[in-house]
Amino acid sequence: MVAELINANPVVYERKERRDPEHPYSLEQLNVVTDDAIEVNDEKSHVRVTFTPTVEHCSMATIIGLCLRVKLIRSLPSRYKVDIRIAPGTHATEATVNKQLNDKERVAAALENPTLLEVIEDCLSPTFA
Repeated sequence: MVAELINANPVVYERKERRDPEHPYSLEQLNVVTDDAIEVNDEKSHVRVTFTPTVEHCSMATIIGLCLRVKLIRSLPSRYKVDIRIAPGTHATEATVNKQLNDKERVAAALENPTLLEVIEDCLSPTFA
């Protein structure tokens, strides 16, 4: 059941509709998220997305990760644990960003910030290019 949901995958299938917060391009066009960077374990109800920021010092890496997390949380059944990671060696503060993206309290606090939530919503809004 979830395999079909993932195959119509909210990260891969719709990524053309998600924009990079700093660029007018989609995450797909920038190779931030690729098909092979998404792991799904239906038996364990676990999804891991590993993304590659555009540059080693990408200031928007946390925002991109939050956008991916929000999209998955909204799209998957609640039983799924979502794990968002930066590809190893692709960001200067990889460990810090990974910790922030996978800490429930930090994510909840970030999503309570109206300005930050607006940026995330903009990132997730469809583009018609």
